[in-house]
Amino acid sequence: MLMRKLKKKLKRPRSPWDSTRMEEENKLTKEFGLKKKGEIWRAEAVVRNFRRRARALIAEKDERKMKILLERLVEMGLIQKEQGLDQVLQLKAYDVLNRRLQTLVFKKGFATSAKDARQRIVHGHVYVDGRKTTFPSYTVPVKKENTINVKGGSK
Repeated sequence: MLMRKLKKKLKRPRSPWDSTRMEEENKLTKEFGLKKKGEIWRAEAVVRNFRRRARALIAEKDERKMKILLERLVEMGLIQKEQGLDQVLQLKAYDVLNRRLQTLVFKKGFATSAKDARQRIVHGHVYVDGRKTTFPSYTVPVKKENTINVKGGSK
């Protein structure tokens, strides 16, 4: 029986003990209530892939693919509708972390802290579009941002 090969979703830093990088990661970990540094690295990988695609599209000038990429980023809430590929090249991991369910639950006032938001999500108290979501890392599309609700607690 063959097992499928899993694709890596993150890339570890080249130098594990770079103090400036570690300080920045610690700030992000505290601000967003993250559990592991791997969550930051995963966000950086997402941004890296979008930026790579944008650079390739700038070089080949394919309008159809460019439009698809920009629409996807607008749906995710990473850029505004009028912005172009130049804005995609300026994306940071911070932008992706801001679109996580955990961050939005905290910013909407459903939780007292980012870690409290994470616990509410993992325990199954948070609903997105009427469906229970137990993944704090779920990237909430702009359309579904207003459908976030918490069971058993008021705003």
